[in-house]
Amino acid sequence: MSRLLVAALWVLHFLPLSVLGLLGKALGLTLFGLAGRRRHIVLVNLRLCFPDLDEAQRRRLARDHFKVLGRSMLERSLLWWASPQRLSRLFKVDGEGRLRALLAAGRPVLMLTPHFVGLDAGGIAIAMRFDSASIYAVQSDPVFDRLLYRGRKRFGDQLLLSRQESVRASVRAMKSGRPLYYLPDMDFGSKDSIFVPFFGVQTATITGLSRLARLAGATVVPCLTRILPGGQGYAVEVGEPWADFPSDDVEADTRRMNAFIEAAVRTMPEQYYWVHRRFKTRPQGEPRPY
Repeated sequence: MSRLLVAALWVLHFLPLSVLGLLGKALGLTLFGLAGRRRHIVLVNLRLCFPDLDEAQRRRLARDHFKVLGRSMLERSLLWWASPQRLSRLFKVDGEGRLRALLAAGRPVLMLTPHFVGLDAGGIAIAMRFDSASIYAVQSDPVFDRLLYRGRKRFGDQLLLSRQESVRASVRAMKSGRPLYYLPDMDFGSKDSIFVPFFGVQTATITGLSRLARLAGATVVPCLTRILPGGQGYAVEVGEPWADFPSDDVEADTRRMNAFIEAAVRTMPEQYYWVHRRFKTRPQGEPRPY
């Protein structure tokens, strides 16, 4: 079955992006109707983060999220098999010069990459321009694990680090001149996490951005990827380097990170990865919301 799904994705990558996008939206709406558990998670997340919206508004936002999620699933076929020439036409990268200037000056770079559904496209756009590093989670299905691994290694000399590797491996990668494409906004449990606000909710958040920046002497540079409507492709924004980061206060640094991500989510709320149980780890005594 896995090989059949991979074969179907391979066929789909020949389609124009506008057609692939329509199919992705249809897939997303189908998942919205059938994947009751994930739909419930999305609606709980939206209720916690957007209490000012009524139920009908949150349901519309959830539908829009599933549509763009479906797009991201099918459009990965382009990231895995489309030619470099075609991908170059689809990526609009703003701020590339900021990253080049930091690397040319010998500065280690830590790229803050929140979980928007277009992050894989952003990762490929960066990989086509820089020898970079990222953290790779081994997949349970060996067919998809090989596919994802090869897809991330397609361009340049990319270094994939497993989550089981020590922090030192990430620090070495940044000090060797590889920007680290870093995703710190998922709930990994209480280990190495503290509770700081995210949309006004106390949220278990790993402190890795502050700790890694300090250990590597790295400059934090945000990187956001937006899936554009129709067949327009993807907009990747490499933001301004953060000043005065890290500070002497890890909690303040982690609050700053969450505040930045929250502000980014408000600019494209349908594209954040709401199917993740972001609030599953609770302070002692609080019930789990899911």
